Amino acid sequence: MLKIAYHPIYKHPLPEGHRFPMEKYELLPQQLLYEGTCHSSNFFEPKKPNDKHILAVHTPEYYYDLVNITLDQRAARKIGFPLSEVLVEREVIIADGTLKASEYALKYGVAMNIAGGTHHAYTNRGEAFCLLNDQAIGSRYLQSKGLVKKILIVDLDVHQGNGTAEIFQNDDSVFTFSMHGKGNYPFKKEQSDLDIALDNDADDSTYLDILKQTLPRLIEDQEPDFIYYLSGVDVIATDKLGKLGMSIGGCKERDRFVLQSCKDLNIPVMCSMGGGYSPDIKTIVEAHANTFRLAQDIFF
Repeated sequence: MLKIAYHPIYKHPLPEGHRFPMEKYELLPQQLLYEGTCHSSNFFEPKKPNDKHILAVHTPEYYYDLVNITLDQRAARKIGFPLSEVLVEREVIIADGTLKASEYALKYGVAMNIAGGTHHAYTNRGEAFCLLNDQAIGSRYLQSKGLVKKILIVDLDVHQGNGTAEIFQNDDSVFTFSMHGKGNYPFKKEQSDLDIALDNDADDSTYLDILKQTLPRLIEDQEPDFIYYLSGVDVIATDKLGKLGMSIGGCKERDRFVLQSCKDLNIPVMCSMGGGYSPDIKTIVEAHANTFRLAQDIFF
């Protein structure tokens, strides 16, 4: 069964006019249920994990400044959300969603989190709507339990996974691959194990040709036991924060190729949704829903 992490806290209230489309976290599961892609039994509700799993990635100083809402104003502004106890609780629960989904992926081949993909969170700071790095926390969790050894993070959000790159910069057991827009945030990039930077307006064929040449070779070279897939839909041309030129169909083919590759090679894959900032919320929900539809069709 396709297991999906979801909690009502994912939809967090923001000031009116805020550019982050928080409502997608409520609309996406509703759409999947409405169309019959998923049923209520597909969803599970994460809780607060043990702090030790978060502290395996993030420094105690940073994490407890978040928990106690004592982060200095400059650091808090870089996160982009008004800091509150409920916001921090949300981030912690999202991380637990990825932890539990990772275990479900080992059991069923694939699992998802309605939220997550918080790849701009560093060991000691957050930025760009990311407080805690859920896939990094998941990676450390699986390794600490002896469930996997080598992990490949496939980050196809339009923005470079700078926090993830920093967290694993000296760790050969986690290979970080980020394919992103060259002329986009973060403007000072970190160094992933493999970075592919795309020019503005890169279209479906350009994007997919590069991905299809790169990913199979990467999997063959690295021989991962587990893959984390960050499936941001901010690669599509309508995205306000994107700058690439992909269609929704091209984005769907991207997801199909990644998920089918994992299935064919019998490598468990856990998917976090990442970004999506098109002006029409229906576009965001449709693009994200495709990832879940494909996971259901390919694996089950």
